[in-house]
Amino acid sequence: MTPSADHGLDVAAIKRDFPLLSRSCHDNPIVYLDSAATSQKPRVVLDSMTEYYETINANVHRGAYQIADLASRKMEAARANLADFIGAPDTREVVFTRNATESVNLVAFTWGRANLHDGDAIVLTELEHHANIVPWQMLAAERDIELRWIPVDAEGHLDLTDLERLLDGAKLLAFSAMSNVLGTLTPVRFLSDAAHAAGATVLVDASQYVPHLPTDVAALGCDFLVFTGHKMCGPTGVGVLWARAELLEAMPPFNGGGAMILKVTKEGFTTNEIPWKFEAGTPAIAEIIGLGAAVDYLRDIGMDAVRAHEVSLTAYALRTLTERHGDRITIHGPSEPASRGGVLSFEFGDIHPHDVSQVLDQKGVCVRAGHHCAKPLMAIMGVNATSRASLYLYNDESDVDQLSAALDDAADMFAI
Repeated sequence: MTPSADHGLDVAAIKRDFPLLSRSCHDNPIVYLDSAATSQKPRVVLDSMTEYYETINANVHRGAYQIADLASRKMEAARANLADFIGAPDTREVVFTRNATESVNLVAFTWGRANLHDGDAIVLTELEHHANIVPWQMLAAERDIELRWIPVDAEGHLDLTDLERLLDGAKLLAFSAMSNVLGTLTPVRFLSDAAHAAGATVLVDASQYVPHLPTDVAALGCDFLVFTGHKMCGPTGVGVLWARAELLEAMPPFNGGGAMILKVTKEGFTTNEIPWKFEAGTPAIAEIIGLGAAVDYLRDIGMDAVRAHEVSLTAYALRTLTERHGDRITIHGPSEPASRGGVLSFEFGDIHPHDVSQVLDQKGVCVRAGHHCAKPLMAIMGVNATSRASLYLYNDESDVDQLSAALDDAADMFAI
């Protein structure tokens, strides 16, 4: 990508890579500001999936004929690509799932049920998405496990004052690397080290982190890391669980069926090697290949450049929205752009977030409205819902300006 005046990325050129961004919505050019929910897909990702269906379209790890072998090699090349992208030391540590939610459930169902028992404790944070809460609540209800919570302060950061006490005797610390509501970046390495010092295992929900920042699982220091393809320019229906090989080796299988076995008799079965031990049945082959193409696309741009662009654009958005709308807008989360991602959850006067979203939609501006699958955090914030604009590599200052102008229309319509 050619550098430009817009913070080092040629955003105009990047936008041309994403077919949907050329369409209109309600006779206005579309301004897509909901990448925290799902990102748009570049042409190379779409083409890679079409190519698979048109020229290969065979199952993996089963047939010995040419296109079946090619399908297997394409899928395993994508796995190796993902492993390199997140700094995994061993390709076998990358397990494909449907999404980050399934990845967390896999860990809870297998590692959790094998290692957590009555009287044990799990530590979560008040920032968590439901996907990193409900599986642990389900397990806690089965096993009489205590759930402890790291609180959030008024700025949206984790309050680590009582971290040592919360971790005392805990078996697991599970937390988000970046909040999908507040954009808060959590101190992943510090928390991982503290948990390990207390004898706890660490799971990191990196769904909002991997698409936006350079990721190195060794540097993060965690034991499990989960993320999803559709938030990082890849397809829906494919997610990733990374875990240390020795943990995966010791964990029982998640689903039973084809591909996850080496041997089956009427008396029992022997599981396959990792990672296939956790990949029962036919996988999402085209989607995995598409995710590999998304990784190539992001690597070509450079994750350092993506992060620098988003910090600058987030700073512009915070400044523009605050200066233009003053007291009628409340933007939640850290005020320092370098300590957050480009996720802007806001209240606009006394207008319900769903009404805000509908007015913005008439101007072609796409934002999320609701509780963002984080109801415990919403309760702490004292709101039922917020509007949320989330930025990515294909957004620029003009998109922020369109958002700001569309909010003027909402203010006029509701007389605030």
